[in-house]
Amino acid sequence: MLRIIDARTGEPVDAAPARRGLTRVEAHTSSHDIGTLRVLLVADLLVRALELGGTPVRALLTGEHNRAELRAGATALGIRPFEDTRDAGLREAQILHVVGESGAAPDGVRIAVAPVEAPHPGHPPAPDPAGLLPGAPGSLGSLPDNDPAVLRLALLSRPRSAPVRLDVQALEEAHVTLLRWRRAVAEWARRPSRPVPEEVRERLRTAWEDDLDLPGVLEVLRWVEEAGPDLPEGARFETYAYADRLLGLELTRDLGSWA
Repeated sequence: MLRIIDARTGEPVDAAPARRGLTRVEAHTSSHDIGTLRVLLVADLLVRALELGGTPVRALLTGEHNRAELRAGATALGIRPFEDTRDAGLREAQILHVVGESGAAPDGVRIAVAPVEAPHPGHPPAPDPAGLLPGAPGSLGSLPDNDPAVLRLALLSRPRSAPVRLDVQALEEAHVTLLRWRRAVAEWARRPSRPVPEEVRERLRTAWEDDLDLPGVLEVLRWVEEAGPDLPEGARFETYAYADRLLGLELTRDLGSWA
């Protein structure tokens, strides 16, 4: 069961109702910047985690400013579409509000997302996905391989409750990891398939069900990558494909591309 820290109380709560009733995830936006995209990304991950646990979910975008630009930026970052309006005919068993640290939300479970900080002095700032954000210095062409998944991985590499600082070094590290994993997945796919080992599946779920610990999920994938002959390559492939249902990094994108 996914448990998440409620920013109002500081206590963990069940993110899904006991009887798997409909859950609404509301992403609250009041500006148009890369910090807001981080809020949308956390909401996207929360929806994916709930769905993997069998909970029906609606994702709703609030706020009236720059909706078209926000949606375009979210799409570039691999965030699935949000609905615009509440349906008065639907009765949700649970409502989760995802907000920036200073954001306001109605009463209910409040999931706070720390800001994206400016780079250290002298470090080039991070580009935005697709050059859509006001005042951003770069564009999609500034991302390694023009791949927004690089930025997504860089954001996933820090706990949502911790500020993240994006600069060229952070993006390069994410790029190297993403390229290595996609090549490995394409190679493992050439071997006979094997199920995800139960121990590995349990470690993945334990990580993301503990307050949506995405860095913990990434650490499990690093362990699987380095497991050597103890883990069949077909099982490694299935593990990465399974985890990517949550991560949304297109880890299987290059199947057939590597000889």
